[in-house]
Amino acid sequence: MWELTKSFRFEAAHALPGTTLGAASEEIHGHSFRAEVTVRGAPDPATGMVLDLGLLERSLAEVQKLLDHKMLNNVERLGAPTLENLSRFIWERLQPVGRITKVSVHRDSCNESCSYFGPQ
Repeated sequence: MWELTKSFRFEAAHALPGTTLGAASEEIHGHSFRAEVTVRGAPDPATGMVLDLGLLERSLAEVQKLLDHKMLNNVERLGAPTLENLSRFIWERLQPVGRITKVSVHRDSCNESCSYFGPQ
């Protein structure tokens, strides 16, 4: 069994009202994010790849376009712009690719990350 992880970066703004993080989090502010998408499986005998990387890269680019340089509070079907919801949002958009086992979203400047492993 193999795991293959591909990542992409995006810059985005958000506001998080109603948390204990303080007034600064309630104001619009931005972060640099890194998302990692992991697929698991055995390599296809014809291609030698767990998943066609071209297909995965195209799908990642579509998701990146939805998030990069956006106000995350305004992204449809995201919900509150938390790491938890970002990882779920990315997972849901990449499911047609298949074999997704984990999506992690990192906010390195805050030393934070969250991983989503799919619905229970």
